[in-house]
Amino acid sequence: MSDFGRKGFTEQAADKMKPDSQKTATEKLGDQASSTYDRAAGALQPDSQKSTTQKAGDSLRGGKDDAADSGKGIGQSISDTLNSATESAKDTINSMTGSK
Repeated sequence: MSDFGRKGFTEQAADKMKPDSQKTATEKLGDQASSTYDRAAGALQPDSQKSTTQKAGDSLRGGKDDAADSGKGIGQSISDTLNSATESAKDTINSMTGSK
C-alpha cells in the first residue's frame, strides 16, 4: 500500500508490464508524468513521514533510479520526461496527419 497521493505499487507494476508498443500516446504521457511526480514526491517527503511500505518501495526504486540515472538530478529527469512526451506527441500527430 502506498501513501496518500502516491501511485500504488500494483499500478506501477501494471504500467511496467504493458509494453510501450501497446500503449497509446496518452497512456505513455500519463505514465511518464505520474512516474516523475512520484519520484519527486518520494525524494521530497522525509522518511520519517512515510509508511513502512512506502519507505521500502522508494528504497527499491531509488536504487534502480540511482543506477539508471547515475547522478541525474530531478530537474534533468523532469526535462527528459517533458522532451520525451513532446516527441511522443509529435510522432502521434505526424502519424495521424501523414506528416514526417
